[in-house]
Amino acid sequence: MTFEEIRSQERAESGDRMHAMGAALEELLVSAKKQDNLTVGVYESAKVMNVDPDSVAFCVLATDEEYEYDIALQIHFTLIQAFCFDNDINIVRVNDIGHLADLVGGDESGEQKDAHCILVTNPGEGMWKDPALEKLSLFCVESRSVYEWVPTVTLPER
Repeated sequence: MTFEEIRSQERAESGDRMHAMGAALEELLVSAKKQDNLTVGVYESAKVMNVDPDSVAFCVLATDEEYEYDIALQIHFTLIQAFCFDNDINIVRVNDIGHLADLVGGDESGEQKDAHCILVTNPGEGMWKDPALEKLSLFCVESRSVYEWVPTVTLPER
């Protein structure tokens, strides 16, 4: 097998893995929303992290080209990432904020929520377990082992 064939195979496997992780993330968010275990929004997430960091099971940061150079948002992301690292909270990035906002839905008035930061929380004693959460947690651990501290996940096509 040539080097080019090996690289091509690695890219294909990586693409399959990213698709699987995107599907797992979508599954996790839908499930957490049904269980009322989602916190959506940068400021709302910061409040939860400050008050009860032990309740946070997973963090998703989302952006797209429109917000890529938003300095205030990038500062919030840096602080949230640091907090997640300090509290052993797994974290991923998503580059399709529109799709993510569709998944988590709107508020009571029907207006889209700020989906730049989404936390999946546990209700406490009766720890809620989800196979998708376990897959994503393992993915994050594996990514950190190759020095990818905040891996990017691609959500499946709509």
